Amino acid sequence: MPELAWWAWALLGVGAVVVGLSKTAVPGAGTIAVAIFAAVLPAKQSTGVLLLLLIVADLFAVTMYRRHADWRTLLRLAPAVVVGVLLGVVFLWFADDLWVKRSIGVILLAVIAITLLRRRFMSQVDTAGPHRIAAATYGSLGGFTTMVANAAGPVMSMYFLAARFEVKAFLGTAAWFFAIVNLFKVPFSIGIGIITVPGLLVDLVLVPLVVASAFLGRWLADRLPQSVFEKLVIAFTIVGAVYLLVG
Repeated sequence: MPELAWWAWALLGVGAVVVGLSKTAVPGAGTIAVAIFAAVLPAKQSTGVLLLLLIVADLFAVTMYRRHADWRTLLRLAPAVVVGVLLGVVFLWFADDLWVKRSIGVILLAVIAITLLRRRFMSQVDTAGPHRIAAATYGSLGGFTTMVANAAGPVMSMYFLAARFEVKAFLGTAAWFFAIVNLFKVPFSIGIGIITVPGLLVDLVLVPLVVASAFLGRWLADRLPQSVFEKLVIAFTIVGAVYLLVG
């Protein structure tokens, strides 16, 4: 077990709570957990520890929202996501932590701007062409950012928001997306050494908080108005992007 001060454990506990809530109530908030874990643990270890907690939260989110997923959307995204993950693996071999954070921050802010403009000026009903283009763009960015920093939440939140999903469809589609993608990342994460035995011990301590906050998030989701939900998603996405740029 890593030797950590009490305040470090307290911060990790807050991060674990955010993980559970981000999967079952407020997508995009997970980037805050990325920031907390990176501040407390060594960079590579933090990514591995957080990945396993995200997988635990994914399992609960899938169970809670399994009937609400849009599988056509997921299948449309799949090829681009695989490409993005593989590009992320290659990128990790060459880029340092600072370069990675700055690159993702710029990408997230660009995604927010494009999504808001698209929602404002484009018709609610797109043709098949723009759907494919959007899926390729967001899917590849999502795969890339999730591999290098577990930071795809804001990217995919913007895609699902642009698709105008209602709250449950949004959460259900996101739940299946991240459950599949995070499991796909595990062999690569082991191969490049970011999942470790000390990290697993930290996860064992934090898992109960993830589970409890996942149930709390399910309770909150039933009470969140659509307009409030969308504003929270955008706000947390901007916070995450700014952190990655200046953190």
